[in-house]
Amino acid sequence: MFAYDLRLALDSMKRHPGLSALMVLAIALGIAVCTVTFTIYHAMATNPIPDKSSQLYAVTLDTWSAERPYDDEKPDLPPQLLTYRDAMYLHGSQAAPRSVIMYKSGALLLPERTGVKPFNAQLRVTSHEFFPMFDVPFQFGQGWDAAADEGPQPVVVLNHATNAKVFGGENSVGRTIKLDKVEYRVVGVLQPWAPSPKFFDLNNGSFDDPEDAYVPYGWGKALELPVYGNTNCWKPEGGDTYQNFLNSECIWLQLWAELPTLADRDKYQAFVDNYARSQKAAGRMPRKLNNVLYDVDQWLDRNEVVQKDNRVLIGIALLFLGVCLVNVVGLLLAKFLNAAPLTGLRRALGASRRDIVRQHMAEVLLLGLTGGVLGILLAVGGLAGIRSIYGSDFSRSSYERLTEIDPVVVLATLGLSLLAGAIAGLYPSWRIGRTEPAVYLKTQ
Repeated sequence: MFAYDLRLALDSMKRHPGLSALMVLAIALGIAVCTVTFTIYHAMATNPIPDKSSQLYAVTLDTWSAERPYDDEKPDLPPQLLTYRDAMYLHGSQAAPRSVIMYKSGALLLPERTGVKPFNAQLRVTSHEFFPMFDVPFQFGQGWDAAADEGPQPVVVLNHATNAKVFGGENSVGRTIKLDKVEYRVVGVLQPWAPSPKFFDLNNGSFDDPEDAYVPYGWGKALELPVYGNTNCWKPEGGDTYQNFLNSECIWLQLWAELPTLADRDKYQAFVDNYARSQKAAGRMPRKLNNVLYDVDQWLDRNEVVQKDNRVLIGIALLFLGVCLVNVVGLLLAKFLNAAPLTGLRRALGASRRDIVRQHMAEVLLLGLTGGVLGILLAVGGLAGIRSIYGSDFSRSSYERLTEIDPVVVLATLGLSLLAGAIAGLYPSWRIGRTEPAVYLKTQ
């Protein structure tokens, strides 16, 4: 029966190719707009580390001025970053089962490989817990230990792309690279790894690429490595030296804590609050106690990775699809009523109303599926156009991740196209199924 209905649907589409093409195009345009919007939204809203997102917490303290909040638009929220003294104390206290301190920096990388020119490498100055906490996958070697943080020891972990560029993708563990004037021994090479959004550092671009190399955080102070990212101060640093900067109320460091259970979280929250109270007693932190631990989902929301505009665009895309469907309904109704004499003949030969509705719905679903496939092809072209337009202004690979067709979105789009076709054809199919055959047989 299905094969028969499908053959009737194909015959009907062949009899009116222009009208059928117009309906397919209307559905395809609506589906294409939805696919592009859903693809970007899905890439932005996806949890990048779902297995541990409820165990990892960004630590914040309100160390800002008493005269004004850190963010005038959100006065009840603490700053996203910490001062050096606060981050070092909390990290060094070992109050959390595991924590990581870090910031983004950079240095000139001088490759030994012939033909590879020196380039400015992005660095993540961090502690050894970074790799196990964030489930960073290694291709060769491993990270460093706590002793390397304190030394600091001249060790480095390279990402996959940097290792390919500097060492041709070979196992480079044990070899050396020079960053500015310091030689570092490679202890690990990462597999391709680019969590999106880049949840552990939303202050430097939510969809930026991970850094080229990772070095122990002790080198930050030893070499006075610059801060690439946000540095905000609410009062003067008290001098021009690097030590004055470290002692200041400037915020520039990130601290994450791994707290496996709610009991661990409550215990660590109490520890952070008690520390803040002690600092208040010492004359710091003039604002009210406002220390917040954000898990990954809360952190993405706090930093508005998915902005309200993106959610509005989803609604606009669905409205556009709705407009396309209204036009398809009108075209289907006109087409079905134009073929009403043939339908009347089928009724006279014994077809029931249910048979007529089913046969017309088969054609509608075929139109929807064809429109969905064409819509996906149009969406692929649209996403490629977005990459070409904005790729020069943003990180290329970041935009590739945002505009990459996701299998989940493809399946959802095909389902949406079938649903859209069914919705558009429901009334016209019902209407033609209610037609009395005698009316049209008398006219023949």
